[in-house]
Amino acid sequence: MTDRITSPAEMTQGEFIARFVAYIVKMAWFSHFDDGVLVEDYAKEVAVLYWDEPHQREDGPEECARADMSYWGED
Repeated sequence: MTDRITSPAEMTQGEFIARFVAYIVKMAWFSHFDDGVLVEDYAKEVAVLYWDEPHQREDGPEECARADMSYWGED
């Protein structure tokens, strides 16, 4: 049996969020933000916002996560 990557159009909200969170947790170079919030908790909350925007959801969870992370560290 071959593992198939689900396209964003075929994904459930749960799949999208799980992949978004997994990507951010894997790529983050720290486990907590300066304010003490866990990276994983932040990712779970933010993933829903990307899912709720169809034009962003189309990009897929990993691309949305990369886009979100590109703003980290900016004040």
